[in-house]
Amino acid sequence: MFSKYKKPGDAGARAEKPALGKAPPRPAPAPVPAATPPAVEKVSLMKPRAARPAEVPAADREKKRKERLGEIKLELHKALLDNLNLAALENASETDLRNEINAIATESLEEMGIVLTRDERVTLSQDLFFEVTGLGPLETLLKDDTVNDILVNGPQQIFVERAGKLELTDITFKDEKHLLRIIDKIVSAVGRRVDESNPYVDARLADGSRFNAMVPPVAVDGSLVSIRKFKKDKLGIDDLVAFGAFSEEMAAYLQAAVATRLNVIVSGGTGSGKTTTLNALSSFIDNSERILTIEDTAELQLQQTHVGRMESRPPNVEGKGGVSQRDCLKNALRMRPDRIIVGETRGEEVIDMLQAMNTGHDGSMTTIHANSARDGVSRLENMIAMAGIEMPIKAMRSQISSAVNLIVQASRLQDGSRRMTSITEITGMEGDVISMQEIFKYQRVGLTPENKIIGHFTATGVRSHFSDRFKLWGYDLPPQIFEPMAAE
Repeated sequence: MFSKYKKPGDAGARAEKPALGKAPPRPAPAPVPAATPPAVEKVSLMKPRAARPAEVPAADREKKRKERLGEIKLELHKALLDNLNLAALENASETDLRNEINAIATESLEEMGIVLTRDERVTLSQDLFFEVTGLGPLETLLKDDTVNDILVNGPQQIFVERAGKLELTDITFKDEKHLLRIIDKIVSAVGRRVDESNPYVDARLADGSRFNAMVPPVAVDGSLVSIRKFKKDKLGIDDLVAFGAFSEEMAAYLQAAVATRLNVIVSGGTGSGKTTTLNALSSFIDNSERILTIEDTAELQLQQTHVGRMESRPPNVEGKGGVSQRDCLKNALRMRPDRIIVGETRGEEVIDMLQAMNTGHDGSMTTIHANSARDGVSRLENMIAMAGIEMPIKAMRSQISSAVNLIVQASRLQDGSRRMTSITEITGMEGDVISMQEIFKYQRVGLTPENKIIGHFTATGVRSHFSDRFKLWGYDLPPQIFEPMAAE
């Protein structure tokens, strides 16, 4: 009946369905209970049935409708797997594939005796297409440009982040098996495996989005999935200024800092915009420089001509074949980089990163997880200690103070907005303590009735420790940039 994309099957084994259709023409039993007593019973039964629809809330009806469609979709998906020639479909166009899915679904619905409305058919057809070619229920969210993060807490609860705020969606999986099937589809595509013996996995989707999953029994209430969507739009400094992430004065200062090859760390919490900020700062790097980037999951989108990208790799199920960020960093030092950018420093690679910054690779950049500039320095100390390197605390701090020049603090505020809340310079050592001075900050002054944060960016009044360096490189920043600004 269908084209080359349909598996050959036997069409003659469907004779039982018409037999089911003969069940209605059995009027013989109907006249027998036509006596008065049964009729009275029928009347008494009809009243509560007439009252029930009014009592059922619309939300419950919608839930039952979705459950019914979910069951139908599961049956149709099995029919598609049985009938579609997946090997032939690899080179099929989207139109051909949609036509095949619609044809097989229509035949299967007729065999099951199920009648759907036009809207239900359209929804079902789209869902089946996503099940076969994409990631099922998640596909709609992946195509939604307003969604930044997708967070799955078991099959019945999917949250998304829009504009910095989390919200619960009405999208669900059929059950845990359905969710596990989608997870397995993702990880198998990149040669990974996730099961009870290896219950968590990191991966990258085809569009570059970052994927993490954890399955039972470690995930108690159902599999957990986190997807950080890859941003197709490359945001520059001007875009971030327009969005209110920082001020024009801060942008001018950061341009001078990056162009004059200061070593920069972008610090912040999860989802605070560290990678976006790092991307924007990299736009100030001269196009003639050779840049090597090292990441766990490739997210940076540098615009320069001479860029070499590296991505670490976890070990396989036998514990072999792993390539860490530290391995990549050690090798990068042998590849004549002008600058090294590490997407996120969170382990023993911090030693090699600091040494690179101290040994001729100035202008390098990385990000760390910390809540403030001072916390960022403490975090670096902790990572050095966790790397198992025995070093006196003063020597450790001396290494940090000579390697790191600038810490840019990114924050996601309670109203969902993202701001660069502090720019702090590291100026050296005072005794056993690393000396720091804050140059710019975000000053909060209150909340609107809609819980939007009121605040403004301002300089602290402290002149930059690197002003002379900026002048030598041709960046003579006007003194008023460093003057405090009153709230409007």
